Amino acid sequence: MQSKRGVARIDLAGRPYRRAPHWINQGVNLMESSEPTASFARDQLKAFVERIERLEEEKKAIGDDIKDVYTEAKGNGFDVKVLRQIIRLRKQEPNERQEQEALMDLYLSALGMLGDSIDT
Repeated sequence: MQSKRGVARIDLAGRPYRRAPHWINQGVNLMESSEPTASFARDQLKAFVERIERLEEEKKAIGDDIKDVYTEAKGNGFDVKVLRQIIRLRKQEPNERQEQEALMDLYLSALGMLGDSIDT
C-alpha cells in the first residue's frame, strides 16, 4: 500500500500494510453496533480467534506427542540429538543436503579434522 507521498508502507516485519476492513474506516464499534455489517464482522472476528486458539491447542498437543516419541526413543537407547539431526536432514532436498555435506567435509578438512587436511 502506498502512502500519500508514494512510498510503500511496511509493518515492523517488513510486510506491506494491508487495508483495514471497511467497518474500521467507518468508525463502527463492533460491540455497540446492531448493524448487520458490524454483527457479521464481530461474528467473523470471533470465528477467526476461536480457530486460531483451537489450532494453537492442537499445535501444543502435537508438540507434546513429538516430545513423548523422543523420550520413548531415548528410553530404547537411541541418541535423541542424532535423531533430531536425521529429521532435519530428511526435510531437506537431496541436492541441498549433498551441498551442505560437501561444505561440511571441506570445512572439517580445512580444520584438519578429516585426516586429509588442506594446508594453507
